[in-house]
Amino acid sequence: MEKTFITLLIAGILSLQSCDAKKQQTKDNNTPSIKNQYLRQKPPGLKPIPFAPGLVSTDLYEINSAFTPDMKAFYFIRRGEENNKSAFYEYKYNETNEKWEKSEIASPWIGRPVISPDGQTMHLGDRYLEKTESGWSELQKLEPPTVSNDSMYIMRLSSSSSGTYYFDTYKENDSTFPIRYSRLINGKHEEPKVLPKAINTGTFLSHPFIAPNESYLLFDAQREDGYGDSDIYISFKQKDGTWGEGINLGDKINTNAWEASASITPDGKYLFFSRNVGSDDFENVDVFWVDAKVIYALKKE
Repeated sequence: MEKTFITLLIAGILSLQSCDAKKQQTKDNNTPSIKNQYLRQKPPGLKPIPFAPGLVSTDLYEINSAFTPDMKAFYFIRRGEENNKSAFYEYKYNETNEKWEKSEIASPWIGRPVISPDGQTMHLGDRYLEKTESGWSELQKLEPPTVSNDSMYIMRLSSSSSGTYYFDTYKENDSTFPIRYSRLINGKHEEPKVLPKAINTGTFLSHPFIAPNESYLLFDAQREDGYGDSDIYISFKQKDGTWGEGINLGDKINTNAWEASASITPDGKYLFFSRNVGSDDFENVDVFWVDAKVIYALKKE
């Protein structure tokens, strides 16, 4: 009798846990089911592979990819299509038919997309879109002091959860432009400051991506310790608040070709970046992805 009671008690507890789990899953259904995540692609291991061959990565030029925090929308830029020199595309997950549906957001492309951690802003360099009930807003432009020089423009801007901007500042015929940051103070962004030499060493310092908690910064640059063209680096925030020396991601990520525009998916699982797999004319650039363990393994205590 006692055994029967215990058995029934355990069964009841498991049943309640199962019901709670289902309720929680329904309540927190913020991502597509496992089989539908990442455009239904098989996740990579520790070796980078092209992302979504034929859908995203083709024999054309694809760069600057970004997922929304709920993982239900994916954005990227493609150049080189017939009758369409450049375009900005979205793959959006349709919960009704459980399919990823492609649409063109803009042609020509309007900037390099990076989604803010709260999903409310799509940064596009020195411009941006805001999330509305009906979708994305009209294109808006950053105001001074973030943008203060007409001869310079921001290629890529990334924001942390606290609202701090990290961005490159490209100037024509100048390969020494640094990466800057601007904190959000009392609702306004301060005058941008140049990051230290630990990060700003080398040339063509570009495409920064800041972790939501500002624990690391990904960027690309040409440096003496590189493998050829532009390489991807990471700098970790130290315990004293300073930035550690930029670390080359190594020969598993970087090659003698051009690698750039790295980011980490909002779920923290995968590193995305672009690589030139064509000639020096950059006619074929693909979006690659790899397990994010490759960067976490570089962190030193």
